[in-house]
Amino acid sequence: MFSGIVEEVGRVLKVEETGDGSRLVIEAPGILTDAQMGESISVCGTCLTVVAFDQRTFTVEAVQETLRCTTLGELKEGSKVNLEKALKVSDRLGGHMVTGHVDTVARIESIIPEGFSKVYKFCLDSKWAPFFVKKGSVTVHGVSLTVVDCPDLDLDMTDISCKDQSQQNFWFTVALIPHTLEVTTLGSLTAGDLVNIETDVIARYLVRLVGESYLKNINKAGESVLIHGNEG
Repeated sequence: MFSGIVEEVGRVLKVEETGDGSRLVIEAPGILTDAQMGESISVCGTCLTVVAFDQRTFTVEAVQETLRCTTLGELKEGSKVNLEKALKVSDRLGGHMVTGHVDTVARIESIIPEGFSKVYKFCLDSKWAPFFVKKGSVTVHGVSLTVVDCPDLDLDMTDISCKDQSQQNFWFTVALIPHTLEVTTLGSLTAGDLVNIETDVIARYLVRLVGESYLKNINKAGESVLIHGNEG
């Protein structure tokens, strides 16, 4: 379990691709002072297991399923990644409850300056709409953020301003303060980039409790992401 508060931005030193997945060597001395073999570290929002480490680097493995469902397959030598170690029971929960299981990938539609902040607009498949609410929580590339705006569920999801209309798209926005832009990788992203998305786990359980009939009412395709959704 994580909180979505990035502890360090690491740098990918090596990507070793095999038929079974990818092995990533990441430089991040700041979070390795009390490293342990087999512990979990969130890499851009994806919970991965440490299989080797030294004083400056740690190694994780991403299986094919993880590479399909996240942006980790796009990492290369020199890529920057958001890192967070698993929570301790005694830790403060500065963000929200984050599992490190990526649901889907979203595309940055636009980045608009607003005062000292920047408003990021993301587009993703509309089947994820039930898990978003204004002022609710979302994890973007491992960063806990607050949803500023999103369409109401009773609106036609195709009547939106996402450029890619190859599938039904849903959008939401967040506002990033300068601190977040400086201490995470989000500040270096541009429109068109892809990011890992984890929806609020509490929202997922609430929708599950309400039942499949609710999903069918607001999802014209009748598809339940609770059953067929992706995990990192």
